Amino acid sequence: MWRRVSSQLHAFAPWRSALQIHRPAAAGDALRCGAMNSTRRTVRFFSVESGNAPPPTKKRVEDIMPIATGLEREELEAELEGKKRFDMDAPVGPFGTKEAPAVIQSYYDKRIVGCPGGEGEDEHDVVWFWLEKGKPHECPVCSQYFVVSRL
Repeated sequence: MWRRVSSQLHAFAPWRSALQIHRPAAAGDALRCGAMNSTRRTVRFFSVESGNAPPPTKKRVEDIMPIATGLEREELEAELEGKKRFDMDAPVGPFGTKEAPAVIQSYYDKRIVGCPGGEGEDEHDVVWFWLEKGKPHECPVCSQYFVVSRL
């Protein structure tokens, strides 16, 4: 059996000698050359030379209106008309009196309102209450009057 294997190995001898011509002399050299070749390939494929680098450009969406839908589109259309669709700021106005109450706008007939009081020394902790359409409300702390107006 060993003779058969050795005779088959002799058949591969010319092929093995051809490989040794292209191989480095020591095993350590082979590892270093293999590592250097793969590093060179990596550098070649993934590096950009400083002279050939394209200038960095900022990408941005030019016009969002064609792709905007729903509430986002309503808000953008309102901004184009000069209105605020979702007015998140607290209403500001003069101190409400019985003759000229502070008008609070609402989409509904009822709204929760918080009264922070007047300016300076008249300011107090926020008092929260329900404000209903047709019923003026007086703040129990600062006596400011409020009414709701439906949009």
